[in-house]
Amino acid sequence: MAVQPPPKKKSFKQEYAAFLIAFGVIGIAIGFVIGQAVNKLVTALVRDIVDPTIGLFLPGSLENMSATVIGIHGGASEFKYGDLISNIIDFSIIALLVFLAYKMLSKYKLIEDKTKPEEKK
Repeated sequence: MAVQPPPKKKSFKQEYAAFLIAFGVIGIAIGFVIGQAVNKLVTALVRDIVDPTIGLFLPGSLENMSATVIGIHGGASEFKYGDLISNIIDFSIIALLVFLAYKMLSKYKLIEDKTKPEEKK
């Protein structure tokens, strides 16, 4: 019976590279960076194009729209709902882009589409 030598210990660099590959950390990092860039583009689109367009049909700009409510003790609170509407539009566009990217990737079988029932073979 031959005695096998103990397995060679991996260096920190090798273990770290294996971790990055196994958990797809590089892909996640790339996705995060691209996501931040898309977020900036969509925010600029909403702030510079969509909000002024909506503002054409409203009295004043969308970002400055607010409602002031006077409380029981005479104190006033201002609710800035225009900024909320802008953020909802911003979120909706980003969610649509993510959905379209998901559909495209699942169409080309780059990711598994879990919304369709499994086909029996």
